Amino acid sequence: MKKKFGPAFNGLKEGFMHEAVRLQMILGAVAVIAGFVLHLSYTEWLIFILCIGMVITTEMLNTAIEFIGSYLSRIYDPKIKRIKDIAAGAVLTASITALTAAVVILVHHIVGG
Repeated sequence: MKKKFGPAFNGLKEGFMHEAVRLQMILGAVAVIAGFVLHLSYTEWLIFILCIGMVITTEMLNTAIEFIGSYLSRIYDPKIKRIKDIAAGAVLTASITALTAAVVILVHHIVGG
């Protein structure tokens, strides 16, 4: 088992050392606290969990892509910049999607819809 999951747990540890990944995990924790305070339904919890996982996953993939790009070229390379920008765009898309879902759910609870 350790052979299969060891690298994955190492990856989580490495990802957590990156500031952007830590920030996403903190924001996810804040969302979970808000969910408990507002007593989310089963379906709403599923949406929250999926959104948090999607954002953290894309942030970790973006971090890996940044490391690969930096490894391949220590000097500025517009092709590597383009790759990094696309990966960052994926994180932004995931974050906007998650934020939109959270706002819809939270406003529904706050307004009492």
